[in-house]
Amino acid sequence: MRVLVVEDEPRMASLIERALREDGAAVDVAATGEDALWMAASAPYEAIVLDVMLPGLDGFAVCARLRADEIWTPILMLTARDAVRDRVTGLDAGADDYLLKPFAVDELSARLRALVRRGARARPAVLQVGRLGLDPAAGRAWRGEEELALAPKEFAMLEAFMRRPGELLTRDALLGLVWDHAYENRSNVVDVYVGYLRDKIGRDAITTVRGRGYRLDAP
Repeated sequence: MRVLVVEDEPRMASLIERALREDGAAVDVAATGEDALWMAASAPYEAIVLDVMLPGLDGFAVCARLRADEIWTPILMLTARDAVRDRVTGLDAGADDYLLKPFAVDELSARLRALVRRGARARPAVLQVGRLGLDPAAGRAWRGEEELALAPKEFAMLEAFMRRPGELLTRDALLGLVWDHAYENRSNVVDVYVGYLRDKIGRDAITTVRGRGYRLDAP
């Protein structure tokens, strides 16, 4: 596999590079966030090891920029910070895994192999379908410039639709995605909430497929 290591501390960068090369990987090293951005866009890396504390753009900003540019290479973030808030920030920015310093190089290699097996599928931190936008981490949704005030189940239903744009979702599928198994009132709750959602995002946004279910079209 080919790996980009983004680490500004020379000794740490050398340690990671040597360990990954011994494990059979091809390794490039970037010392700044700015270098990481152009390098990640210019070569087919299978994984990125990204330190949080970088000069200039930090790891959180680099991760968010890569995902905004639709670069879906799996990202493993490294940091000496052990605060839960920092880990949450990195994962919400689009990172796939998080490893605290100090770490065992064998674990680093194993985590990278696991990430590479999953592949570089699209997994945006912020969802966008036409004029509709949704940020699951921030709990925000909008249509164009208008912020949408959604109840929790409305938000969950919109997220389910936006993760599968253009795909037919049956009533049973929506029940499974938005409500848990303990929910008993299954008669017409999906239809009711689709109606609520249409009132807020536009009647034309969700198409009824008669007898089968619903589909989100780009409004």
